[in-house]
Amino acid sequence: MATNDPDSPAFRGVIAIELRDGAQPGRAALPAKEAGDMATLLGRDLARLVPDVVDCDLALMAAHFDPAEALRPGWPLHRRVLELLQRAPGQAQGARVIGFGADAQGGVPQPLQADAGLAGGGLRILPFVLRGPGLAAAGERLESMLLDTGMASADAALALQDGLEAQVEHVRYLSLHDLLAMMAMQYQNVGLHGLWSLLEAALLTPDDVCVLDAPPEPLARYGDGEVRIALLDPPAWRQRNAPDEPDGDRLERAFTRFLARQRQYAAVFEVHGVPVQFVHCSDGQRDCLG
Repeated sequence: MATNDPDSPAFRGVIAIELRDGAQPGRAALPAKEAGDMATLLGRDLARLVPDVVDCDLALMAAHFDPAEALRPGWPLHRRVLELLQRAPGQAQGARVIGFGADAQGGVPQPLQADAGLAGGGLRILPFVLRGPGLAAAGERLESMLLDTGMASADAALALQDGLEAQVEHVRYLSLHDLLAMMAMQYQNVGLHGLWSLLEAALLTPDDVCVLDAPPEPLARYGDGEVRIALLDPPAWRQRNAPDEPDGDRLERAFTRFLARQRQYAAVFEVHGVPVQFVHCSDGQRDCLG
């Protein structure tokens, strides 16, 4: 029997939908019946890979989100799924397969509402969890298999395409750690590997301290649940990043790019739910960040 504690061990996964040409789905969530049908198809596909899945509760939040909404400290999106599962009936009746979707009028309940400010990306995800007596065996095997073998079956992909009124290129199943690895690669490919080191600490080792001290990147520190970014005045920035650069337009442009980089860092952390505090740092030394 599954425990009622939403903090109990669980396998956290997502259905990842790659949208054709980035066109957004017509619906924010599957209707209730289709949500239940999709959860059944998901459970069947996962059990084909790992039979122990049939001994687990499976809960699917059949609304689509930006990947960043799943990759926030404490994994709040998956926590919502676990809380919905906790309140669902039938806990004494064996393993359950439940899909949470839109209400009878087509409205999307608050736990299923995505951040409207993050709409528009070409990849959307639907979170799901597994929990129960089969978890120890199923979770470990799924973690090792899904990235390579987790393509959704044709009928499951079609059900999502029709139910969400979406133009779908690919549908696959990923663990939350697979999604984390994909996002890490994307950030590194656009030159944000320094930022990722701080974000990774916030997500995976939130009690640790991580400092980014690698000019010309912003000077930043993660700790105590927030990121502190050093605000450098022009002389401090110059001493830290361009001590040998002569006065002139080139130096001014470099400082302008640095300020834009700081704003970019802050915006990315905000999307991932990590608070940011700017700290004046007149000498450009890391000690000013605490």
